[in-house]
Amino acid sequence: MLPLDEIRTLLGEHDDPHHRERPRDFDPETAVRRFDLLTGELGRRFGPSTRAGLYQDSSACARFSVPADGTGPVGGLWVELSNFGGFVTAGTGAHWTADSAAGLGGEFVTWLDEVCTAAGCVFVPLDVLLEPYDGPTRTLVDEDRILVETLAALGHDGEDGEDGEDEDGEDGDMRAVWADRYFDYV
Repeated sequence: MLPLDEIRTLLGEHDDPHHRERPRDFDPETAVRRFDLLTGELGRRFGPSTRAGLYQDSSACARFSVPADGTGPVGGLWVELSNFGGFVTAGTGAHWTADSAAGLGGEFVTWLDEVCTAAGCVFVPLDVLLEPYDGPTRTLVDEDRILVETLAALGHDGEDGEDGEDEDGEDGDMRAVWADRYFDYV
């Protein structure tokens, strides 16, 4: 696997606020080749229970899933391919949580990194993608936060009457992470 600082640098280099869904130089043929290679390798490893689907209106290109019943890890497995940089990430159970990253075994991560390298992709650990996003591109989280702030300024509270802040005064779910930039709807 690439050093984490190098991965973080790549995330920053591929960030372009003028191209939220796909990079300017997006090559559909390369995306299809990567999708086919990942689908094939995941299918060989996990068998016919592997499912693959393409995204639309998203910075993610595709999602692969393996249910927990028999072939996948506890809680199931998901792998996503971004339209940007050939970035690939993976987790178990719920989407984009620290627990999702912890559910992956080291042997699987090593295998997936090798598969990614062969497919011309870069495996990005979910832990890195859960770091706060500080790039120039507006994400859906940013748009939601702006809406909440606007409604609050107009005197409208949330349905539960809370202000959306956690005990540290932070916005909690209203703070974008790198996964929001490269693996979410736009």
